[in-house]
Amino acid sequence: MDWSDVRARFPGLADRTFLDAACVSLIPSTAEEAVRRFAEELVRPSHRNASEHHLWMDGTREEATGHVAALLGVSSRNVALVESTTHGLNIAAQAIPWREGDEVVMCDLEFLQVAIPFVQLAKTHGVRPVFLEHEAGVVPASAYAGAINERTRAVVLSSTQWCNGYRVDLEAVAEACRARGVWLVVDAVQQAGALPVPTTSVDFLLAGGHKWLNAPMGTGFAALSDRVLEELQPASWGYLNLNAPDGGWVNYFTTPTITPDREYTFTDSAKRFEIGGTANYPGAVCLSEALRVTNEVGVAQSAERIWALGERLQEGLRRLDVRLETPFERENRAGIITFHTGSRERDAACLERLLSEGISVSQRYTSGVGGVRVSLHYYNNEDDVDGLLGVVGEWLRG
Repeated sequence: MDWSDVRARFPGLADRTFLDAACVSLIPSTAEEAVRRFAEELVRPSHRNASEHHLWMDGTREEATGHVAALLGVSSRNVALVESTTHGLNIAAQAIPWREGDEVVMCDLEFLQVAIPFVQLAKTHGVRPVFLEHEAGVVPASAYAGAINERTRAVVLSSTQWCNGYRVDLEAVAEACRARGVWLVVDAVQQAGALPVPTTSVDFLLAGGHKWLNAPMGTGFAALSDRVLEELQPASWGYLNLNAPDGGWVNYFTTPTITPDREYTFTDSAKRFEIGGTANYPGAVCLSEALRVTNEVGVAQSAERIWALGERLQEGLRRLDVRLETPFERENRAGIITFHTGSRERDAACLERLLSEGISVSQRYTSGVGGVRVSLHYYNNEDDVDGLLGVVGEWLRG
């Protein structure tokens, strides 16, 4: 893989050291071009009428589904396009058949949005949230397995944690859930597009597009298990969730005898969990092209690149007077490497120095874990890592 060629596809790297994909990533130039072509078609439609124009937009959006399926190695039937990770999490929270007294297992490292829909179920459905406490920034798969009992209805977790980058053994968690018939909901927003994500026995695999998928906000995917498709129903419905009528929608809308007083037959694919109306078409176009680039790179090669850069960063940070919050080996690490300089205030000062040098990183904490968060993606290189280490070293000496 010619990584310099890959890097050249991201013009946002030209004037900065960008190490903040865990917040909002950059989009490739070809995605910008794809959206521009789409916008030109919106300004001057080439179709004979607006109905054909609408169908064309529906078709362009659907292309993203195939790219998601290729990324994850699943059938397009199991992929729904969503507006964000939040949207996907709420689809799961509203579709699972809760009973009063059910428990949902989570951990205290989670980003607040992961917890919110399920904590709220305590008020609406009498569901009890159970939060596992981390030890040194780690909640292993065995902790989730040990927390499952006869009252557990679902386990909800991030495959990679947002503050310290801890990556759980997702296959082990999935095996524990499958053995007990527990629904597994996974926020993969800090992993999908960077590393392969296991999908076997994950019921709801969710990710927004604006991080490691290199797409804009307002885009993302939900990969749903066959079990979900066979047993669950969405909490909201739209006409684009229906099976397309004979002769297509244009023929349907021009048929005088149609009436809303009828039986509705919805698709049996994940598409029935989508909004089912007009959606973020430009965002889907950008997501589609960004995923095409990622699939061309290859997620396995992306992972090797990210792990190697992460090891270079870890080695450098161990030589500095900081606490490495991400000491994990490859099996428990994705693209996030976090370090702590002694206090929130010192971390803020270090962050400000890095930003002043044109190095984009973030500062994040949860449950006592966190610090200066560095996000390594496949478009980064060794100079990015060495430049950050040099600035942090100078700041510490100063």
